[in-house]
Amino acid sequence: MKRFIEGGSRTQSTLLPECLDDYIAETNPVRIVDVFVDELALGKLGFEGVEPAATGRPAYHPAVLLKLYIYGYLNRIQSSRRLEKESQRNVELMWLTGRLMPDFKTIASFRKDNGKAIRNVCRQFVVLCQQLGLFSEALVAIDGSKFKAVNNRDRNFTSAKLERRMQEIESSINRYLTELDTADRQEPAVAKVRGERLQDKIAALKEQMKALKEIEIRLNDTPDKQIS
Repeated sequence: MKRFIEGGSRTQSTLLPECLDDYIAETNPVRIVDVFVDELALGKLGFEGVEPAATGRPAYHPAVLLKLYIYGYLNRIQSSRRLEKESQRNVELMWLTGRLMPDFKTIASFRKDNGKAIRNVCRQFVVLCQQLGLFSEALVAIDGSKFKAVNNRDRNFTSAKLERRMQEIESSINRYLTELDTADRQEPAVAKVRGERLQDKIAALKEQMKALKEIEIRLNDTPDKQIS
């Protein structure tokens, strides 16, 4: 196609630049997630698998999967399959996980084995964001609930207000994890059917487009006749 801006070849060996960091702005909130998790003592917080096993297949470090969950929590990605898919196509997640792409079973197992620790870390993360006034629009919006970041009035917490805020955050985190469990139970059958049918639908679409082109050619050749 001459005189148009052309993209690169889909078959070239590298679609992204040598440095993935070039795609993530210095102000991108995903950097907050990265620093937050890297500073945590995951073993003391109750996460399993912090120390690698001496034998067997190497596992993902809990920090990688935790970053994936916090990102999903903030962006309302509500199933393990969707988290898997986003890790394969989302540049922010590629940067956050070092281009690691755990499958949905690994992601779901991590949640089941570390549910309590994940809840505690997510709560700590939201509170920290409030205290530091992080994220755009001075909000951390999760599952339809909005928790205001620090402002002049919120700097003076009463014990009742703090307790109420913590209960709201805890409720939101529990709701998110429950929705993940529900979605993971419902999605496998749907995903299997979609995968099996996709190639058939693509083939049918090509046939329909071919037929339409043939009709268009015939109409152009015989403008005064009805095509049956």
